[in-house]
Amino acid sequence: MTLLSIVQLEKRTGNTLDFPAFDLTINKGETIAIYCNSVIGNTLLRIICGELPPTGGNIHFQKQAKNRQEFFKQFGLSLQSDELYERLNAKEYLHFFKKLYDVEVNIDIILEEVRLIDKKHIRSEKLSSSEKKRLHFGRSILHNPSFIMMENPTQNLDLESTMILHRFISNLEKQGKSILITTDNLENAISLTNLVYRLDHTGLNKLDVVDDREEPMIEEKHESIVQEQTEPESSIPIRIDKIPAKVDDKIILFDPTEIDFIESNSGVSNLNVNGETFPSSLTLQALHDRLQPFGFFRCHRSYIVNLQKVKEVITWTRNSYSLILDDQKKSSIPLSKGKMDELKQIIGM
Repeated sequence: MTLLSIVQLEKRTGNTLDFPAFDLTINKGETIAIYCNSVIGNTLLRIICGELPPTGGNIHFQKQAKNRQEFFKQFGLSLQSDELYERLNAKEYLHFFKKLYDVEVNIDIILEEVRLIDKKHIRSEKLSSSEKKRLHFGRSILHNPSFIMMENPTQNLDLESTMILHRFISNLEKQGKSILITTDNLENAISLTNLVYRLDHTGLNKLDVVDDREEPMIEEKHESIVQEQTEPESSIPIRIDKIPAKVDDKIILFDPTEIDFIESNSGVSNLNVNGETFPSSLTLQALHDRLQPFGFFRCHRSYIVNLQKVKEVITWTRNSYSLILDDQKKSSIPLSKGKMDELKQIIGM
């Protein structure tokens, strides 16, 4: 069942193209993440909410609202611009919106859902930034909407709140709710759902996010065949441990131990070294073949991680995992559920 249908939606600001026309359908029970910069994400959500007019295209809802009040009864929102009434405690804050929406709901159940039941009598100004964001999550489902939109939900969340968010989204999916997320962090998008899209000047493009138990990508298999066919039989193999990356017209060679992880982005393999990103001409499969002897692990279709840099393995839900690295950014790398058993064997669990 389709809850939201976007048809040839386009937005321009003056002579600047914010994003070109694209189509998107969101069905019941689906969580879709759109990876884009924060300005585009905010613009898109404001268009869907009716706060901004699109330059072209249409948005169709399963149930058309007669007015904005009826619209917001159908939709839940969690935006970065959300503010709290700091003189109210957590329970009073939700009670205010309960009266506003004119719904019957047990507020304690909502607070339990976002793990704030023990903070319900604490004034909002005393809550941490992560707890305030969780209170926003609770407000977004207070009136039992069928569709929830979230803007950068993982931004500035501590580890505990990130785990709560994953369970929160998983529970909503089980209830048949549909969720649209905009985020400027690709790793977080992938950890939240397998339905990930990139929205930029080229349009809306679906990313290949699947379990690594499937066959290698066709282009990588094809590359291996071509190499086998074109490599002279008399050639003498030369082992080079350095990994090449290109910056402008220069080639940089990195020691494997310098690399924290590698991310495939729009067909380009990016080496992440000390918080900086360097594009490599090698495919992810070729890099994996070179780096596996040095303790690198293909943890996801789009990621290779240096296991020496892994500090923690996080289980968000039964089907969602991440690797936390001991690097400058404390990077969070998605771990495919099909790779968990393999990782346990490698680390001896």
